[in-house]
Amino acid sequence: MLNTSSKYTLEIACFNLESCLLAQQSGADRIEFCADYSVGGVTPNHHDILKARELLHIPLHVIIRPRGGDFVYSMDELKTMKNDILFCKQNHINGVVFGVLTQNKKIDTIINKELVELAGNMSTTFHRSIDECDNTEEAMNDIISLGFKRVLTSGGKSNALEGIDVLKDCQNKFGEKITIIPGGGIRSNNIELISKETRCNEFHSAAFINDKELADQKEIKLLIEKMS
Repeated sequence: MLNTSSKYTLEIACFNLESCLLAQQSGADRIEFCADYSVGGVTPNHHDILKARELLHIPLHVIIRPRGGDFVYSMDELKTMKNDILFCKQNHINGVVFGVLTQNKKIDTIINKELVELAGNMSTTFHRSIDECDNTEEAMNDIISLGFKRVLTSGGKSNALEGIDVLKDCQNKFGEKITIIPGGGIRSNNIELISKETRCNEFHSAAFINDKELADQKEIKLLIEKMS
């Protein structure tokens, strides 16, 4: 059942197909599909992306990240990212999630512009690589100028609760130009506070309980309840 009563959007980060289905059944509004939680998420294999597209009727966004670690990529890695974006576009994926930085931890405007243009009509989200940037305001301005639709961030901290003041500031300064999605450690026991303080409208959670890499249906329903 879709969550249609709330003015908020809940995106669930899913690291396997089972989680995708559980999240959809529990009322999630959107899926961010990844693989390998241990490194923070990388691009799933193409077979799983196609299967997710077949199984889901809610919007599906796919992370475009060829490996764990930093967000400075080689030419070969960028070629892989471009191929994955094209694959998603050809197979009617709703959105892609990526972010490329320079060696000095700034937004790589040249490469990201190429990737945004390649994505075409797919929705584009700049992911939490922004949290590696030394100057958040400069990074936000760059991301907006590149045409990204959303930015996923914990406010430069290890989780969204710690970064709540930065998230609030970003929403105040940039919220009319880009959708800011707080993410990082968001659970039903803190989403109400984060929502109230930041005044953001979209939120991102893996909805894990007890360190299991599986979306928890009760937790998703609680997240939706607390957002409403």
